[in-house]
Amino acid sequence: MSDSTLPKAEKDYSEIVAEELPKIDELAKTDIQAAVERLLVLEKQTRQAADLPSTEKLLIKIITMFKDANDWKQMNEYIQLLSKKHGQLKQAITKMVQVTMSFLDEAPDLEAKIETIENIRVVGEGKIFIEVERARVTRILAKIKEEQGDIAAAADLMCELQVETYGSMDNREKTEFILEQVQLCIMRDDYTQATVLSRKISTNYFDDPEVQDLRLRFYELMIRISAHEDNYLDVCKHYRAVYETPSVKTDESKWRDVLRNIVYFIILSPYDNEQSDLIHRIAKETRLQSMPVENELLKNFTKVELMRWPRTDEIYGPGLRATPVFDVSDPKGEKRWDDFRKRVIEHNIRVIAKYYTRIHTSRLKTLLDLTDQETETYLSNLVTQGTIYARINRPEKVVSFSSPKDANDTLNEWSTNISSLLGLVETLGHLINQTSA
Repeated sequence: MSDSTLPKAEKDYSEIVAEELPKIDELAKTDIQAAVERLLVLEKQTRQAADLPSTEKLLIKIITMFKDANDWKQMNEYIQLLSKKHGQLKQAITKMVQVTMSFLDEAPDLEAKIETIENIRVVGEGKIFIEVERARVTRILAKIKEEQGDIAAAADLMCELQVETYGSMDNREKTEFILEQVQLCIMRDDYTQATVLSRKISTNYFDDPEVQDLRLRFYELMIRISAHEDNYLDVCKHYRAVYETPSVKTDESKWRDVLRNIVYFIILSPYDNEQSDLIHRIAKETRLQSMPVENELLKNFTKVELMRWPRTDEIYGPGLRATPVFDVSDPKGEKRWDDFRKRVIEHNIRVIAKYYTRIHTSRLKTLLDLTDQETETYLSNLVTQGTIYARINRPEKVVSFSSPKDANDTLNEWSTNISSLLGLVETLGHLINQTSA
């Protein structure tokens, strides 16, 4: 067949289809199966001629005919049959699947809807050109399972989809899919899988102001994951990301709660260089001035001063215990309150280590408001973590916070002190000479 005859052939098939469809519609009123047989004959001709518009029209006509007759079982069988035809055009299959998806809300019952979804999933399995459509109906099926209370099945359905590899799906829809995967994993207490899935999302995507809703949803899930693992520093970072969201930062009713949680979780975080840097940066937030309790609490942890636990408990206890973070009825809230007490004690030990080189254990436990055993336990933990240096002399009941120095360190320190002293003497001499002159 020459190139000059192709347009004519395409036109002839479209005319034939246009002429035959009204006759087939009349026949379908009395014998739907005979009407479908005539459509299949036409479909074979148009498929072999690679006439995409006509093939699409015939495939849609066949499945629509069964849908209008409320014969969903036959419709699903013909979807399978038509998709497996030799040389079937990919675009025609895609169009047929898309039209079938539009029928889902018209299903006579939930069973027919699920059966149709499963049928589309089978047709789309392994076919890259309809991977997006397959993913979308899988999402619908997972939602049905979730509503039925079968969270495990819903999570399994969603997690089998590798949507991050779908080139034809836009970034927003990909992100929504992954967020649903993470949420379902959390709902079935699979926090390890939820963490792995969350890493598929680049946080740089949330810099776009058009996706603030997805940003908030993402960080809400990350907060739940980190809070479950008692990773307080990460929880604080996630709340800071929420706080920096424009829709939150401009709404006082929202940013107050978020900023309050930022303060609570940074003081709950174990002390290290990162935590120390972050707590000082948070303390510079000007909006904290309008929150006196949280502001004062944060300052106590940044000052090199003791926080006696009985006094701290008396001042801040009633207010903190009334918040969701330290809720007495929640086991996690009870644990956070115990961790808050630990952070106060650890802060006090660090302060004491700065002011004392040696101290009696009796005096130390008095300052910390602890028993002998608790004092030794907390002290040992901080030494093990490398936060402070300390040695306990049990026979003498003395704790030493000064680390031993070798000969080189002593000599260097002596040399530095002599240099400093000579510098001061020289400066003093200059000042005396200027006064005398």
